[in-house]
Amino acid sequence: MRRRGASRVAVAALLGVNLVLPTRPGPAAAAGFVEAYPRTAAAMRAAGPPYADWAAGGRRFLLFDARGDGRVVEVLGDLADADRIAVLVPGVGSTLADFDRGLGGVARRAPAVQAGQLYRKLRASDPAARVAVLAWLGYDPPDGVLTAAGGVSARRGADGLVALLRELAGRRPAATITLVGHSYGALVVSLAAADAPTQVTDVVSLGGVGAGVQRADELPGGRRFWAAEAPTDWIRRVPAVRLPGLGFGRRPGDPAFGARPLPVAGVTGHDGYLVPGSAALVALAAVVLGSVDADRIGDAR
Repeated sequence: MRRRGASRVAVAALLGVNLVLPTRPGPAAAAGFVEAYPRTAAAMRAAGPPYADWAAGGRRFLLFDARGDGRVVEVLGDLADADRIAVLVPGVGSTLADFDRGLGGVARRAPAVQAGQLYRKLRASDPAARVAVLAWLGYDPPDGVLTAAGGVSARRGADGLVALLRELAGRRPAATITLVGHSYGALVVSLAAADAPTQVTDVVSLGGVGAGVQRADELPGGRRFWAAEAPTDWIRRVPAVRLPGLGFGRRPGDPAFGARPLPVAGVTGHDGYLVPGSAALVALAAVVLGSVDADRIGDAR
């Protein structure tokens, strides 16, 4: 009994969040292209507030599914004309109910808010650029650490994300796609990158727990791998454990992983990478726009 109790404490420490018994994640949901907008708007109107209000406000979604914890994929910008596309994937505990308001009511944790901040930074950095940002909650992230300590949800999420990426590549073959994963979402985008089309040129980890590989140069396809990890991010306390069904090995933010570092000046905690004014947001926009020189981007850790 003592050994079992110690194991549960170790797992809880692994991801630094409260211990919650896992629910079986449902299958990842793919998303279509812009033809989906009218269908999702109708579904949101039928679902009532607050989702009907989102549709009434002119927001555009590739996917809306209110069942269970919910799934949703919002598009900012003109996806049909974009030649620079960023796909932002959130991590543990993210649900449809928190998509706009953020976990615990903290706005900086909300995928919709984070995607909006990135989109506005892209537009401010290059007003002439044809850009789109997708807030992709197209999978069921783990609800608690027992599920999050393994990769089941991430693998299912990666399958759904790959389906979307292939759709984007088929519709916008000349576009460049950047995958951005926060926390557990970094594992999702890294796994997806292994089977992604060549249009995916960059993978970015923001406070990532793992990447499915032990070094950045092991990621297939020769894609550039970037990582930001703030000094005050609790993810640094996650041990580099990799056992069957438990842990993910080296964090992307570990220098030994070999990712290209993004500056983190102005970033505090685990959820501050995309707040306005942070160096990570500025650098991420440069990566998405293809205007960054890896040798000059600097590391403000």
